[in-house]
Amino acid sequence: MTTGLKSLFGSVLLLSERGNRMKENLIRQIENYPPFNEQEEKDKALILGWIRNNENAFSRENTVAHITASAWVVNKDRSKVLMVYHNIYNSWSWLGGHADGETDLLSVAIREVKEEAGISNVRPVSEEIFSLESLTVDGHVKKGNYVSSHLHLNITYLLEADSEEQVSVKADENSGVIWFSPEDALEKSTEPWFVEHIYSKLIKKMGV
Repeated sequence: MTTGLKSLFGSVLLLSERGNRMKENLIRQIENYPPFNEQEEKDKALILGWIRNNENAFSRENTVAHITASAWVVNKDRSKVLMVYHNIYNSWSWLGGHADGETDLLSVAIREVKEEAGISNVRPVSEEIFSLESLTVDGHVKKGNYVSSHLHLNITYLLEADSEEQVSVKADENSGVIWFSPEDALEKSTEPWFVEHIYSKLIKKMGV
């Protein structure tokens, strides 16, 4: 084996080992996470079982269900929540995205916020899991291809950002980025299930 191939193989091995460590750390975090309500209790068991029993749980190649990371983004005094107008769901919604093989879901959540809202000053209020949920996704067309209905097994983190920083849309995913009061965030969403079961829960958990 040449020196170059040895170096490449070593880098791949290190990345694989890091991914495995992060996956085990995530499993421990989920195991230790205290469910807020019955929804979280049921979904915690579902998510743990899916990760343990599916090697491709973190990949969209698993077309039945895969892991995603979301962010509930608040400003410093918790008076505002950052929302984007999601092109597929046609609703104001939280921010987040697919793991796409990554097992460090906090990093995924932070990356998605920066990309979707065009901001750079984002930090975790805590590195602990803020919420978890199993989310249904209806079949839809994305980039010209049909995506069958499936589940997002989602881990949510509480992040803080500067509400004075200029925001910008990510045109292929959203068509608006706005800071709302928590009350207005509930009113602006046109997804009743999310309002009742997810957003209301997240607002309660942040103490508003």
